[in-house]
Amino acid sequence: MIQLHDKETGKPLGTITEAQLQYLQDHLEVESAADQDYYINEDTIDTFENEGADSALVALLRAGMGGRKEMEITWSR
Repeated sequence: MIQLHDKETGKPLGTITEAQLQYLQDHLEVESAADQDYYINEDTIDTFENEGADSALVALLRAGMGGRKEMEITWSR
């Protein structure tokens, strides 16, 4: 499983599957092959939901936002 973290605080947000990670990689800006962090905001999550992204991934990202408008997330295996 892959662990998502709040980049600013290091706090774990939860675990995601390989398929969910691939979705993030396919839909978010990747700066390099070694890139393991992504910027997201409310609009990003809304777009994911409207495009039919995995509902568990959308829920995890919404919960991770914790009322903020934007954040950076990182992932690790």
